Amino acid sequence: MKQLIFSITLCFFLIQTDANAQLFGKKKRQKEKSQTEKKKGDFKNYNEIIKGDVKSDQGLFTTHEIDDKLYYEIPFAYLETDLLLVSRIVKLPDNFGGGYINAGSKVNEQVVRWHKRDKNIDLKVISFENESDEDSPIYKSVEANNFFPILYSSKIEAVNPDSTAYLVDVTSLFTDEVSAINAMPERLRKAYKVKRLDKSRSYIASAKSFPQNVEIQHLMTYDAGDPPGRDQAGTISMLLNQSMILLPEDKMQPRLADDRVGWFTIQKYDYNSDKLKSDDYELIRRWRLVPKDIEAYKRGELVEPVKPIVYYLDPATPEKWRPYFIQGIQDWNVAFEEAGFKNAIIAKEAPTKEEDPEFSPEDVRYSVVRYVATTTRNAVGPSVSDPRTGEIIESDIIWYHNHLRSYRNRYMIEAGAQKESARTLETPEEEIGEMMRMVIAHEVGHALGLPHNMKASSAYPTDSLRSATFTQKYGLTPSIMDYARVNYVAQPEDEGVRYIRMMGPYDKYSVNWGYRYIPEAESKEDEKPILDEWILDKAGNSWYEFGSGYGVADPRANRESLGDDHVKASEYGLANLKKVVPNLVKWTAEEGQDYAELAEVYRELGYMWSGYIRHVYDNVGGVYETRKTANQKGAVYEHVPKDIQKGAVEFLNEHAFTNHEWLLNREILQRIEDDGAIERVKSLQTRTLSNLLDEDRMIRMIENESFNGSEAYTVLEMMDDLRTGIFSELYRGQTVDAYRRNLQRTYIDLATNSIAELNAEEKRNDEVIISDVIPLMRAELEQLKTDIASRRYRTSDKMSRIHWNDLLARIDKAFGE
Repeated sequence: MKQLIFSITLCFFLIQTDANAQLFGKKKRQKEKSQTEKKKGDFKNYNEIIKGDVKSDQGLFTTHEIDDKLYYEIPFAYLETDLLLVSRIVKLPDNFGGGYINAGSKVNEQVVRWHKRDKNIDLKVISFENESDEDSPIYKSVEANNFFPILYSSKIEAVNPDSTAYLVDVTSLFTDEVSAINAMPERLRKAYKVKRLDKSRSYIASAKSFPQNVEIQHLMTYDAGDPPGRDQAGTISMLLNQSMILLPEDKMQPRLADDRVGWFTIQKYDYNSDKLKSDDYELIRRWRLVPKDIEAYKRGELVEPVKPIVYYLDPATPEKWRPYFIQGIQDWNVAFEEAGFKNAIIAKEAPTKEEDPEFSPEDVRYSVVRYVATTTRNAVGPSVSDPRTGEIIESDIIWYHNHLRSYRNRYMIEAGAQKESARTLETPEEEIGEMMRMVIAHEVGHALGLPHNMKASSAYPTDSLRSATFTQKYGLTPSIMDYARVNYVAQPEDEGVRYIRMMGPYDKYSVNWGYRYIPEAESKEDEKPILDEWILDKAGNSWYEFGSGYGVADPRANRESLGDDHVKASEYGLANLKKVVPNLVKWTAEEGQDYAELAEVYRELGYMWSGYIRHVYDNVGGVYETRKTANQKGAVYEHVPKDIQKGAVEFLNEHAFTNHEWLLNREILQRIEDDGAIERVKSLQTRTLSNLLDEDRMIRMIENESFNGSEAYTVLEMMDDLRTGIFSELYRGQTVDAYRRNLQRTYIDLATNSIAELNAEEKRNDEVIISDVIPLMRAELEQLKTDIASRRYRTSDKMSRIHWNDLLARIDKAFGE
């Protein structure tokens, strides 16, 4: 049975009017011989068009530049052929898109086909999400409901001299606004008050054709009322690159995804499934690696791939950082060796103009680690893949220059108490280079198909991160794809400990699972039992578990956390921060400079403090997720044990909701601001308290009690523990300082607002809310009202009494009294 693939129509394209859309399946495409029999007399004379000062380039399509026009010769043989169209930015204004759009950013990628319609050539957008067998009855329905849209259309101008190709004017594809390939989305159009595309200042800059791809660069200029950056011309100009690459007719064998092992995927829907629905499944995105010597590979020898993965360094990369970038790329060879390949990934310096005048970072044939000179503090690892099979065709790793600053600051904050080399704004090259190396390795991991595995960091025992032997061998986490950048658990007395993340056992496992060549399997279905067996072999070992950290309540899948005991890890982290804060003035001082660096590092230290607190409070009402299939025993979802939740609230009362004199260091504050310290602490504490009293969290706790009874940490227990901690001065008859008064007012306001919001939702939806959250909050306020009324005069401090009376008034207002 031959399989056919269909597209979901994209809403922003023109509706296709030709009902005779040719669909393709697994059988070899048949060329239309009638094309070559078309009489040239039906079109213009080729030599009347292609004449004079013509710049031509032969390749996949022969291109002709004449004055301000661009023509393609589209071979008959490549009509109805799958081509990948990749749109990228080459040059752009400063701070365009807020700094996260840069030279090399991908605008779009889509599969297209040239289609002849009478005397026209249409460029159709093809998708491969829906599929059906061409001989099945449902084929017609899938075809009718997945009509291919037309991206661009042009009249055929002529037939080339040897009657093998149509000559088509494609100028307007690159000089008009075609939404699917331009870099001005509607949100930026509104933000920059873009009025129109100025065609007089928009043009095709270059056209190059290669055997497998065509590369076009075109400049687009927009009139804008509020352009980004320091633009004074009232315009936005961008140079774009459009790559049209021939997809392989010999398709890579796809591999079925399994959510127990993390991979970027492509969604598919099979309408010929025997199930009582369309059979949806996913394919993983990966490079095609095939061993040169399959027999040696079968014997367990390490074998080089037929075509290795090659990355080029951007020529703009500073020379001193290049060795670290190369190391970061080639670090993955250790993981590929686990999959049976040697020298699977290679890093190279980009060729000079003399060595290869055709080399371009925008050419989709080349994967490049780009060094971007912007103030953005980030790095990314996107890739381009064949939607038919998941084969990754190309990727560009992007390093933003100021990301160095992020790691310098984090290293000082999280390792300054332990390492003398971290106590400076000039981090030693070897150490900042090691951090850069691991960032590049992380981004290459994305480009290989691996998503974040935020759960990995919870696998190692917390105290093992204080061991030199353990950390030097296994790193900080089983996966470099986690966010666990610096070892904040290690203490000043711990010698020889590793402080920077590195590749771990999960990375080797996942690469083996996704890239190992299985010669005995002739289809993706044949592979599945083998892949399942590899997963089951590691089942129950937390080092090999996957958790994305997105959309789940699992506290183990938390970014920047370390170790299996969040309370202990955060206590270690806070102990280090308390040693760092008194030294920040000295460590950040630069002769002749102001205190901007101090202010920046101090601000980021506050964020990290907040992160340590978040790692703990996420355990309250948390639910562990262990991904399993039906043939595996045990639950997928389990509530966090009672003692861990209760211990988390005790930690919060001790470390989050107290007076942070250590954080409010006078030597720092007097140098960076004239006020704002109280408000800063209030903001940090309010965020923590608001998250702790989140409705979804409380609902999970209520469900836990209904399932597990006395073994559950109940909402009432949590509220009692929280109240006695936050209002400890009330129960002890003590004076309340300004910071605690702020916190206690926030507690009352959050409870009040929660009731008001839920009541408003009830009225808006005209329904009865059955959640226990409203009565719980009401009961909490009533309890506080009783306690405050009976205890408010146990202190002689006038300001404290005023505060207690104010809280009573706030509670009365909440009840409408």
